[in-house]
Amino acid sequence: MFKSVLVANRGEIACRVFRTARRMGIRTIAVYSEADAGALHVRLADEAVLIGPAPARESYLDQAKVLEAARASGAEAIHPGYGFLSENAEFAEAVMAAGLVWIGAPPAAIRAMGLKDAAKKLMVEAGVPVTPGYMGEDQSVERLSAEAAATGYPVLIKAVAGGGGKGMRRVDDPAAFADALASCQREAASSFGDDRVLIEKYILSPRHIEVQVFGDSHGNVVHLYERDCSLQRRHQKVIEEAPAPGMDAATRAAVTEAAVKAAKAVNYVGAGTIEFIADGTEGLRADRTWFMEMNTRLQVEHPVTEAITGVDLVEWQFRAAAGEPVPLKQADIPLIGWAMEARLYAEDPANGFMPSIGRLEHFRLPEGVRIDTGVEQGGEVSQFYDPMIAKLIVHADTREAAATALARATGGVEVWPVRTNAGFLGRCLTHPRFFAGDVDTGFIGAEESTLISKPVASQALLQDAALRIRLASRGSVAGSDRYAAWDPFASPGGFRANAEPRLDQIVYANGERAILQIDGSLSADGRSDHPALDSHSTVYFEGGDTFVVSSRMDALTAGSASDGSLRAPMPGKIVATPACPGDVVTKGQPIVVLEAMKMEHALVAPFDGKVSELSVAVGDQVSADAILAMVLPDEA
Repeated sequence: MFKSVLVANRGEIACRVFRTARRMGIRTIAVYSEADAGALHVRLADEAVLIGPAPARESYLDQAKVLEAARASGAEAIHPGYGFLSENAEFAEAVMAAGLVWIGAPPAAIRAMGLKDAAKKLMVEAGVPVTPGYMGEDQSVERLSAEAAATGYPVLIKAVAGGGGKGMRRVDDPAAFADALASCQREAASSFGDDRVLIEKYILSPRHIEVQVFGDSHGNVVHLYERDCSLQRRHQKVIEEAPAPGMDAATRAAVTEAAVKAAKAVNYVGAGTIEFIADGTEGLRADRTWFMEMNTRLQVEHPVTEAITGVDLVEWQFRAAAGEPVPLKQADIPLIGWAMEARLYAEDPANGFMPSIGRLEHFRLPEGVRIDTGVEQGGEVSQFYDPMIAKLIVHADTREAAATALARATGGVEVWPVRTNAGFLGRCLTHPRFFAGDVDTGFIGAEESTLISKPVASQALLQDAALRIRLASRGSVAGSDRYAAWDPFASPGGFRANAEPRLDQIVYANGERAILQIDGSLSADGRSDHPALDSHSTVYFEGGDTFVVSSRMDALTAGSASDGSLRAPMPGKIVATPACPGDVVTKGQPIVVLEAMKMEHALVAPFDGKVSELSVAVGDQVSADAILAMVLPDEA
């Protein structure tokens, strides 16, 4: 076994790999960009090496710099994590050529499965069922459009070199095909350096089922059962679970056998995932489940598999890379209970899930569950990298118990001033359809109005805030001095001897006005670490949602009608301007497309009207809050 490992990655996956390495007595080495100088993964490593500026292409994606860091630190092995260079066959070969141990899939397997069209052809040859569609070399708009029509709408356009939901678009109508194709190709070229796409039949009521496989250099391949990753938004996974709800023994046997067959077809070594799409209209059935792709790396959702099997997949990766056989035979791998994982993102669901960046001034995650994170209080969520800040993982005897525990955990998230999707996650987990196991990849879109509804503060929260505001206004802090805070002659209810003082207190919670009757015999909740914005406003957390409670109406919290300006939610690059000055537009119509944090974000018209100004052009780099366009309402 090697004695030191460099993790060519950042954030929570780097911290996760370090945890196992430390337990095994392996020295840990981090690499970091200038933006990550104060990051948690840097602090947790035994040694850390600066490899470049903030942009990933100049640091984490620079193979030469990563290899130089390994040489300088004396690393014996490199673990790529996921993302970045994890599925780069050239990097894997360079690592091995440098005399280092590569903790990942063989380069040949990465190449075989890295291009979706080639992977599907290989699976057809191996007898693994694949979804119908087009995987040809002709990438002209005319040919792709014709193939989409032949496949039958709706179709899915997918980047050949894609992954992580990037470079993927659903198209329901031929009229929308050309625009969707152009957007998909731009994102694919930006993310993977390859704008080629394939066409797949879009499965109605699709279930995303994936099987964890593991191989060694001795020809052994086993599976560690399936995961269900159907709860997605824009093809990005939101909540994952294992095993899959509704999976019977016969279907499980067929799907896992197909996964093992797929892995053996490419002589796979290490941890990998075979992803399938299932038509869930009649439940999970083997004859309605098709191969989609293989991820030749450790997956973000690997903790749920670890929870139901008791296996440490990172330790298995270390052992396989060191030439050891798979530690367990197939028959000895258990399936115990149910596990769920929620991805906590720095994003604002109420604002179109726009990523939220900045300093984590207040950062508190729940106790009693597994937390995989790469940030801590005082750290930064950067514009340069993925906005996922933590994974919350639970394990229980039943699915219902796991969902309940995870909902409770998301409700305990407290993050400020960065916005998160914690409240949204909780509403997903407690939704009757999800709780009953009635989910497919369209669940979030179908239930969006409920899942993204404006949160309402409880009476208990408002009462506590009102009392704090009243006590603060009198210069007192509850307890034995509480009566000193009350002026009986100021009470609209008048004065009565020997009565507990009562007053009406007006508060605004996220701009919503409420009148609370304050009882002087009450006391605040005892917590003193609610973030205070000023002498009038305090931040409260409830059910994963954040409430700014103030004694006065504040333009920042009350909100106002849009003036029609479209502002950049974060720094980024303009990649498209679908509208021009003078265009008549409808509410929700894209005006400007911004690329930031590895994703495209469409800024849309806030109401029906006309584009009066377009301040940017394709290729422009813009700063946060910059005005990109103006829309005037119809009546103007």
